[in-house]
Amino acid sequence: MAQNSFRKSQLIAFDNVAAGHDGVLSDPSGALVIKPCSQAEVDFYHSTTGDQHSRFATFLATFMGTLELNADSDPAAALTRTGIMNPTEAGQPFTDSPHAIPNAPVVEDAWAPSNGGRIKTDLAIVLENIAAPFKKPNILDVKLGARLWDDNAPPAKRTKLDKVAEETTSKPLGFRIAGMRTWRGAASAGSNGISKDGYRLYDKHYGRTLTPDTVRQGFEDYFMLERGGAVAKGPLRQVIERFLDDLDELKSALENEESRMYSASLLFVYEGDKDALGDALAREQEEQTNGAHGDESPDDDDDDDEQQAPAVQCLKLIDFAHAEWTPGQGPDENLLHGLRNTIKVLEGLLES
Repeated sequence: MAQNSFRKSQLIAFDNVAAGHDGVLSDPSGALVIKPCSQAEVDFYHSTTGDQHSRFATFLATFMGTLELNADSDPAAALTRTGIMNPTEAGQPFTDSPHAIPNAPVVEDAWAPSNGGRIKTDLAIVLENIAAPFKKPNILDVKLGARLWDDNAPPAKRTKLDKVAEETTSKPLGFRIAGMRTWRGAASAGSNGISKDGYRLYDKHYGRTLTPDTVRQGFEDYFMLERGGAVAKGPLRQVIERFLDDLDELKSALENEESRMYSASLLFVYEGDKDALGDALAREQEEQTNGAHGDESPDDDDDDDEQQAPAVQCLKLIDFAHAEWTPGQGPDENLLHGLRNTIKVLEGLLES
């Protein structure tokens, strides 16, 4: 079984984070996200790997395994991968784990991150980077729930998070925009609030300024629409329609689960490069046409393995530090309230 590898010096800060904790890292290829996490989040991902929650699991980033980061800041601190490689036999597949995968990267040197602002943990979860297939990913993080704390939260944290919910759209709508980044083009880089790499960044404070009456503007900014206008026919309308299809399917899946997921987020990604988006949609249409006419050749499958189809959009549910299955307690209406209102906002973009 072939395995990719990378050295400690090659791990880099992950720059596609729209919101969340600092300290998120990536491998050299950008295919993986390495995020500090709690054991509870790892356990939740493990619980989704069987058939019982298979419909829900389609909306999760692929779980690759975990990294154990020694708390010692010494660069020689031990680092191991669980579920991806056997730490006692570096370079050999960890065949005892159901999460071992072909071509999983192996960390060759021990290393511990030193940048600040991350959660206090020696554990990191390794997930697919769902933004990797996009040329210029536009990313939106929508935090779900009017209640943002779980039953184990101390009183001070409950008070703090309740205050945030009261002062934002979290309490009335069950969601708030936690952050986003949109591609504005190389020509705009470094001017008018655009970053050097051509993105406009919206941090958590942006979403906290929105009200139930103005929250639509946040989605208009994400899709770069004119204020108050409906989305015309074309690629962008197709993107929003696809997101609505995904949201409806996720809503249905959650309505058939018994769970509690506090502070989970919807992660929206779509292609921000207009030419790449048009090409991706055109290629999909061509493949559908060829498939309908039976024009595929015997070698088409091999070609697909070598060249990944360009991506149009993707929706995932993320952040499960405070998530659990709760048999007998019914669906998570706290989460579903925000999901339903998110659907209403996107439907409004198409209708008005």
